[in-house]
Amino acid sequence: MTVSNLTSPAFRLEAITRPNILLLEPYRCARDFSVSDYKTGVLLDANENAYGPSVYTSDVASSKDPSRLIETDLIAGLHRYPDPHQEDVKQLLCDLRNAPNKGKSNIIPLTPDNLYVGVGSDECIDTVIRCFAAPGRDKMLTCPPTYGMYSVSAQVNDVEVVTVNLDLETKGFPLRVDKVMEALSNDSSIHLVYLCSPGNPTASLVDPESVKKILTHPTWNGIVVVDEAYIDFSPAGSSIAPLVTEYDNLIVMQTLSKAFGMAGIRLGASFASSPVTRILNNVKAPYNISSLTSTLALKALSPSGLSNMHKNIDAIVSQRARLLEELPKIPGIGNFIGGDASNFLLVQILDKPRGVPSSPTALRLYETLAVTKGVVIRYRGKEPGCVGGLRITVGTEEENTILLEKIKETLLEIYSS
Repeated sequence: MTVSNLTSPAFRLEAITRPNILLLEPYRCARDFSVSDYKTGVLLDANENAYGPSVYTSDVASSKDPSRLIETDLIAGLHRYPDPHQEDVKQLLCDLRNAPNKGKSNIIPLTPDNLYVGVGSDECIDTVIRCFAAPGRDKMLTCPPTYGMYSVSAQVNDVEVVTVNLDLETKGFPLRVDKVMEALSNDSSIHLVYLCSPGNPTASLVDPESVKKILTHPTWNGIVVVDEAYIDFSPAGSSIAPLVTEYDNLIVMQTLSKAFGMAGIRLGASFASSPVTRILNNVKAPYNISSLTSTLALKALSPSGLSNMHKNIDAIVSQRARLLEELPKIPGIGNFIGGDASNFLLVQILDKPRGVPSSPTALRLYETLAVTKGVVIRYRGKEPGCVGGLRITVGTEEENTILLEKIKETLLEIYSS
């Protein structure tokens, strides 16, 4: 099968990778099975505790209670270091994203070579910056309003952030791709572009054609990073992860924290071309993904886990539709200023019924709900284009009933005071 590589002719990976990273000889740990096949037998090579984990007791080992089987799976091998490559987890992640394109001869399937896995998306964000932006010299571009960790990680790594706001005057905050292209043309020190799709806090998808336009910029040498943390709440087939087999300068980040409901295990994934993932994997700590995390990830990505995930997504989408219908009926609720492609909504709060968007009123509503009503949402009124903005996560049916009641009650109190 022949598929054209559509990467910009200006892209040269070696030129944007920090020289010390290119020269790095990665640490080879005792459980690196790509170097040796010593997985079983008398393992006395890694200075592990041969007597087993201190939390593994005989009652767990001998229990016949089916409810304790997962406990046995999680605990039994904790005295051994985990697989540093996580091939099984990577394969299931690839299977998930290959599924919509199965049987299409014009698309190269994703393989584990196209993956780097990290401790949540935040490690992925940081690792990319460390590899491809030199401290005090190179820059990265973001498009506010967007996820705050991009700029935090940039600051930690002494990388300047150039901002090109999303279209703040248009509902849904579309990407101003021509402005991004102009910024890249004018500043060759920008090595990375971070986009969020669906956006946080916008809940809007970035147009794939806009991403492709940046990827094929005729003179810019850099990498586009698309953060798809919320992609499974979007219409089926919205992920652009499969495009990494066509564009060498694309990284697509995903996570098990959102749609899979596995935020506590901290597992993020970055899809990219194999030359890019090779660099990312060389830099990571040898055992960055724990046995606990990988065991639970394998269960989440199993057929039964995927079935549960899709069932929960259906429930969230249904409740999202409910909030889209019911929130505007409350006096003082303004427009939804973002999209509806995620598990949250961005809505404006007015200074009075049928009034104008008001950040002070939104902040007061947020604080009152949290302090006295037991309902916690997120204030976003300081973000560009988000005057009076509150970000509301879609909860369960019961939680949303309480949310609607408390917002109506609290706004009435605010307007009456």
